[in-house]
Amino acid sequence: MAEKACKAMSLLKLAEERAMMKKKLEEQKRKQQLDSIPYLPKDCISNILIRLPIESLQRSRFVCKPWYSIINSPTFIRANLIRSENVMMFLSPVKGVFNRWSRSNYQDLDFHENPNTFSVETKIFELKSVHVLNRPLISPSSKYAIKYMVLEEGKSVIRDYNATCLGRIRASCNGLIVLDNVLQKGELVIMNPVTRKLSLLPLGTIYPPHDESYALVHCRAQGYKLVHMFRDESGYIGCEVLQIGEKSWRVINGPAFGLMKWFGYDPVFAIGGLHWVPELDHNEYIVTMTIDDEKFHKITLPKTSRFNDRIMEAYDHLCFVTHEEMHEISIWILGSLSGEAWTKKYTIAVGCIRDLIPLYFSRFKWELYLLDKDGSIFGFDFDDGNMKKLTTMKGCFMIADVSYSLHVNSLVSWQMNENDCA
Repeated sequence: MAEKACKAMSLLKLAEERAMMKKKLEEQKRKQQLDSIPYLPKDCISNILIRLPIESLQRSRFVCKPWYSIINSPTFIRANLIRSENVMMFLSPVKGVFNRWSRSNYQDLDFHENPNTFSVETKIFELKSVHVLNRPLISPSSKYAIKYMVLEEGKSVIRDYNATCLGRIRASCNGLIVLDNVLQKGELVIMNPVTRKLSLLPLGTIYPPHDESYALVHCRAQGYKLVHMFRDESGYIGCEVLQIGEKSWRVINGPAFGLMKWFGYDPVFAIGGLHWVPELDHNEYIVTMTIDDEKFHKITLPKTSRFNDRIMEAYDHLCFVTHEEMHEISIWILGSLSGEAWTKKYTIAVGCIRDLIPLYFSRFKWELYLLDKDGSIFGFDFDDGNMKKLTTMKGCFMIADVSYSLHVNSLVSWQMNENDCA
């Protein structure tokens, strides 16, 4: 009996020794495999990651800790911003099947297109610690999906941030947007739709939307500023500025040019200033606010601006794109605010295509995109002098009647150091 027990113990010990030996051999094999993988320097990995599209970058952050550290570094975020092309951001009515609309089942505004959808208003509730039963009832039919259109390689493609909101887009800069917070009258939200980071802004002067204009700008020395112009009861223009991160707005002197009938189109930020077109048609000048000293100036245009003309930023210059003749579009350039001298850079012969509305210049090549009255989009390449109609891909739609904002997709945060995204 004792002999059998001793034999059993010997077999058990032998099995344990074999198991330990097998485990040791597997660990050695795994270590040899790891040692055989060539080492990639951090700069090399960064150069690979920077070439990924913004959607892939978001997922790549969570591959491993070193990648997370690289992608979230200010140097990488700035490099990604520099490489980002312009897109047209817009709001599209959300379509889908809604849950029963009642306070008893009121969760997350009772609608999500998919489980990954980010709701701006739900995040606001979290920031304000608002209990479900205390949330205001808002019809889900007023909810919008935040989307953008990419114009590239002769095609127009619609893409989705998988984010929804109730308020309109007021301003955009470096990948950040400012939205209305419809849950609190007059309040605004700053957000990056790519990273989905969001913060509430302090309440400013409340005016009807058609009597005010917002612009978000970045200053190397001062960080991000939100500029708010509004027309008071007497018809004169007031102005206030919010330094993002501060708790209150500062009132500054508005343009001392008398009455302004209208703010025109969205302001353009270029060559150190914000530029407004005071009226939509038959305009002789633009209103400019230099960002550093927050002073207003009047700059005379090279010719009278008409309804389909636009001012826009291109290659660190302010451009005036105007319809000179029935079949011609001219590009005027203002290189600096000191001399205020416009130079005609180019004339485009558009042939039988009339009334084209300039959309924006590409950030990386000398190309201008224009919108026809039927919703078609054209691209003019200044290098070869050709005007080409872009192919509309499946899922796109005509944007003639859609309000859009010029935007770039980035990983930028308003909390970053002022020099990180200059």
